[in-house]
Amino acid sequence: MGLRSLMWILWPSFLAAAAGSALIFALIDPLDVAIFGHVPTGRTGFYTVSFFVLWVMAGLSSTLTAYLMPKPEEDEDL
Repeated sequence: MGLRSLMWILWPSFLAAAAGSALIFALIDPLDVAIFGHVPTGRTGFYTVSFFVLWVMAGLSSTLTAYLMPKPEEDEDL
């Protein structure tokens, strides 16, 4: 996998994570989120972790898409 392919994966997933984080920022107050009755972190930590979780999820989706794309020599329509 070349550097160009890596950027085809990371840049769209970064933009998707940014949009998802904006949605989370607008809809969820992290201080209202409790896991087993305990508030695990403050606002900044919650938004940071949620951004990276969304980035990883979108990155895995982009990686799968790049993996399933036909190779130029495999494309019979050309």
